[in-house]
Amino acid sequence: MEAIGLSEAININVIHSETIKNVDIKSPTFLSSGHIERIAEMCAEIQPDILIFDGALTPVQQRNLEEAFNVKVIDRTGLILEIFGERAQTKEGKLQVELAALDYQRSRLVRSWTHLERQRGGFGFMGGPGETQIEIDRRLIGQRLVKIKKDLQKVRNARALQSKSRAKVPYPVIALVGYTNAGKSTLFNTLTKSKVYAEDALFATLDPTTRRVKLPSGKIALFSDTVGFITDLPTQLIEAFQATLEQVEGADIILHISDRAAIDFEEKQDAVLATLEEIGIEEDDPRIIHVWNKSDLLDIEQQSAARRKARFTTPAILVSAITKQGVGTLLDRIDETLFDNARVYTYTLPVTDGKALAFLKRHGDNQTIKIEASETGNHLKVSINLSGSDADIFEHKYGYS
Repeated sequence: MEAIGLSEAININVIHSETIKNVDIKSPTFLSSGHIERIAEMCAEIQPDILIFDGALTPVQQRNLEEAFNVKVIDRTGLILEIFGERAQTKEGKLQVELAALDYQRSRLVRSWTHLERQRGGFGFMGGPGETQIEIDRRLIGQRLVKIKKDLQKVRNARALQSKSRAKVPYPVIALVGYTNAGKSTLFNTLTKSKVYAEDALFATLDPTTRRVKLPSGKIALFSDTVGFITDLPTQLIEAFQATLEQVEGADIILHISDRAAIDFEEKQDAVLATLEEIGIEEDDPRIIHVWNKSDLLDIEQQSAARRKARFTTPAILVSAITKQGVGTLLDRIDETLFDNARVYTYTLPVTDGKALAFLKRHGDNQTIKIEASETGNHLKVSINLSGSDADIFEHKYGYS
């Protein structure tokens, strides 16, 4: 049950969980009177600190359930926002999540305004000892929302300038996407030889991280780790995903990382593809490379079955970010995919521009290079097979076209 994993992601000790079949949803309380009576008795007996619903509750439903159970109630959106509030690291990430949290809180009875200043992070939906449940003053929320939006716009403007600057040296971008806890950050660390925070927990990574990597061909690419996707992402959090979605939309290659050892592997895989489709990236987009991670958790028979399916049914690469099995194959595939669109470019260089010639030899296919001296001997006509991105870099850096 995913709600348990979400709860454990912020160290909530789950003492009881169950799935309720509630055919006739009652609008004031969400649950039927029978379910409410039974759960109220259970709450009186086990005295939980909080009751979490793995679904969306209206403000009225949340308030009525709290009164019926005499315990703090939060829904899936509140829980995910709490996780995001603790995990966001960058200024933009924190602002985006706070904006989402305030939008969510506006119509609800919540904890006091001071929760925004708590050292532990989060957004206070869990409550705490000695806190009084009150409704946040709408005027204060409105003022805070205006300020956050202004601050967020400044951060985005700065990021846009950075992106524009990077575009002048357009190394190809490889974006890692996948369901939360699919092992993206661990694989990212393996591919880039980095030490990005990685943990076996939902939403261990919230802010995009980019690293430069030299591929087997010797060419350079930028790898970007992104936030994990999830089913039924709360609408308030779509904005918080903006930086991640921008990274994915503009990527030259999208590595779709899946936890092949997960029981609900196919459902999670489909959830990611559905999210990508929402931002205009179709399932058959040629940029997508499917990567089935955590092969080390499969037994020999399961690995064989996964390899057969990856080879003959669903084109995918089976890897283990831990043991590095299949990582070399993945890097080779990235190389092939990136530079399949390479073509022959021809430049006329002064014989004295050794740096420009060295760049072409370093980034191009030296088996295709042709160099002819001009009649005067002052220039070289160089033809070489280059990828479009490398040609853009060369032309910008050295001023040739």
